[in-house]
Amino acid sequence: MIDAAKLQGFVHGVWRDEIVPTLTDYIRIPNKSPHFDPQWAEHGYMDQAVSLLEGWARAKIASVPGASLEVVRLQGRTPVILIEIPGTGPETVLLYGHLDKQPEMSGWAEGLGPWVPVLKDDKLYGRGGADDGYAMFGALAAILALRDQGVSHARCVILIEACEESGSYDLPFYVDHLAARIGEPSLVVCLDSGCGNYDQLWLTTSLRGLMGGQLTVKVLTEGVHSGDASGVVPSSFRILRQLISRLEDETTGEIRPKELWVDIPAERVEQARRAAASLGDEVWTKFPFEAGMKPVTADPAELVLNRTWRPQLATVGAEGLPPSANAGNVLRPFTSAKLSVRLPPTADAGKAAAVVQKLLTENPPYGAVVTFEAEQANPGWNAPPLAPWLEESVQKASQAAFGAPAALMGEGGSIPFMTMLGEKFPKAQFLITGVLGPQSNAHGPNEFLHVPTGEKVTQVVAMVLADHHARTAPAKAAPTATPVGAGAPQPKARGGLFGGLFGKK
Repeated sequence: MIDAAKLQGFVHGVWRDEIVPTLTDYIRIPNKSPHFDPQWAEHGYMDQAVSLLEGWARAKIASVPGASLEVVRLQGRTPVILIEIPGTGPETVLLYGHLDKQPEMSGWAEGLGPWVPVLKDDKLYGRGGADDGYAMFGALAAILALRDQGVSHARCVILIEACEESGSYDLPFYVDHLAARIGEPSLVVCLDSGCGNYDQLWLTTSLRGLMGGQLTVKVLTEGVHSGDASGVVPSSFRILRQLISRLEDETTGEIRPKELWVDIPAERVEQARRAAASLGDEVWTKFPFEAGMKPVTADPAELVLNRTWRPQLATVGAEGLPPSANAGNVLRPFTSAKLSVRLPPTADAGKAAAVVQKLLTENPPYGAVVTFEAEQANPGWNAPPLAPWLEESVQKASQAAFGAPAALMGEGGSIPFMTMLGEKFPKAQFLITGVLGPQSNAHGPNEFLHVPTGEKVTQVVAMVLADHHARTAPAKAAPTATPVGAGAPQPKARGGLFGGLFGKK
């Protein structure tokens, strides 16, 4: 059996003495994802981040017999870190994360900044610590914690990419290139998701898809005096508003084309209700609302479904609009808006993109020149049913690490790799979780990593890895493994933690 107190102590020590200091250095590196830094290779920040994580991981696995680490680089693509840890038994666990970051964003509080790490009240502020720099550290620490107690685990492959925030467009090439080394995992662990609160483990059951692009309306070849042209030349901004209203009801926020909707599975509706009952108003109070501002509905369950299973639009950028200080009385020649559409987990992203393209560009008002440059169309992901052993394991692990039962809920974000893996390994089980909880604000200002939650998630991963191995281990076997740092030979396969408690898969 795992000694829970010893596990907690080991994980806490590694986080306090090694992970937090290394993440502090990582936050200082402005290694923005290639979509936001097209010259990433020339700037060298991505290589700095890879080198930092590589150095820490190499030192940790140096005493693990048979362990290996390689930074894999395909021509013209962002690199990946591949770590292989031998285990007992025939199965493989794939643990995934990413190290690229979102751009700076404005609005950081005084004393904070995207590349300025600050540890305050158990929160490590700065870009990328929670999304998703901690993933490699948490995954490797979980494995080493098991070895510290001599607890057996399956072969583990840790894959850390550097293109996730750009849609993971480089990753399929690496998955194909490394197929033989990755193998066919029976369990996939992803530490790039969210949590409804910091009081319990949150298991992600679905992820929304994402499509978007640049909508541009041109009415003139150059700007003209607004006093002369207004009332004669239609405003490009007004036409843009009309076109967006084809896609979204401006009063309710509801997406109009029914092709972008799906029937929500009954079990996901029930999970949303249970999650809403647990969170209550925290579903919306976690956001930094202005005083007096209200959410789109007062029903927490509907809010959960809105952010996990219903299509939504966000206008995330604009061009053609000068800053107010420099805005003269000119009727501008064009207006452009960058649109981001979140899609239900089971929606066909390609078909949705085609529907939106046609909707926005067909029959433009006044014959304006309208273009929609689609930038991405990534499908969502709906988790397979939890195997009985995994359902029992996550509940037990949540109780041990958090002192509360685990909760299940979909997430509104997208992790393209999960869709890819779900299609490639349809028999695999998935443990998708993370540390992005209330006010952690990934992608925005004041992003932080809640360190105690990072530690507890690490403990959970360790316990689930042990249970994953134990379910196929001989009932009378007693596990042995080399304690980290002992330098002893690789242990022989001798069974699992719970002596076959869950039986054969």
